[in-house]
Amino acid sequence: EANSVNQPTLVIIPAYREASRVGMVVRQVRALALEIGRDLDVLVVDDGSPDATGMEARAAGATVLRHQFNLGYGVALHTGYHYARRNGYARVLQMDADGQHLASMLPRLLDALDRGADVALGSRYADDAPPPTSAVRRIGTRVLAWIATACTGVRISDPTSGFQGLSARALEEVAHDGYPEDFPDTDVLIELARNGLVLREVPVRMQARQGGVSMHRGARIAYYGYKMLLTLLLMPIRRKTP
Repeated sequence: EANSVNQPTLVIIPAYREASRVGMVVRQVRALALEIGRDLDVLVVDDGSPDATGMEARAAGATVLRHQFNLGYGVALHTGYHYARRNGYARVLQMDADGQHLASMLPRLLDALDRGADVALGSRYADDAPPPTSAVRRIGTRVLAWIATACTGVRISDPTSGFQGLSARALEEVAHDGYPEDFPDTDVLIELARNGLVLREVPVRMQARQGGVSMHRGARIAYYGYKMLLTLLLMPIRRKTP
């Protein structure tokens, strides 16, 4: 992976019902690539959106893969990982399509990968001005952050962040059938650390989503907490998936 700095990087953007936002995100990434002189190819995985998400992303210059049905955030990422491996990308960056992840922060993830990190985790809480979040989400994040820090040995303040960079080693580790279909975050970080990969948290600025509906809402918050805690409890006895 020594020459990966000079090789194209794939930016994976999973998207569901993000028309009127995803095009802006794609254009910002493409503009950044020109500004910093790096090869950043953009892949939008349209997870069965009933709106114009895919068409808007393609018009903005992204390659688009479309699921016929809504399969989940984790499945959309997994599709992107396999696309990256099959097309020879040495590393990937991933960000949301709703505008909360800023393209201007991508060089921070790239720098962490350049300096040897396998997983560069963008943290909104390591920055001086994190975006506002609900009290329930802040409490849940703190609990998961404590678990992730204890289990990985790396200080992690934002384990649910989807703003990440992955090296070739990390990409190989996540491209398997056991990858979570819905909410891949704390459990994946712990598994990667246990497999010897280097995790590094990177302070980034984020903003409130620019519209649409969060996948962490209503009863889904309770389901997420239940599912994540159950997954973490089962990790010591769970078999490795081929």
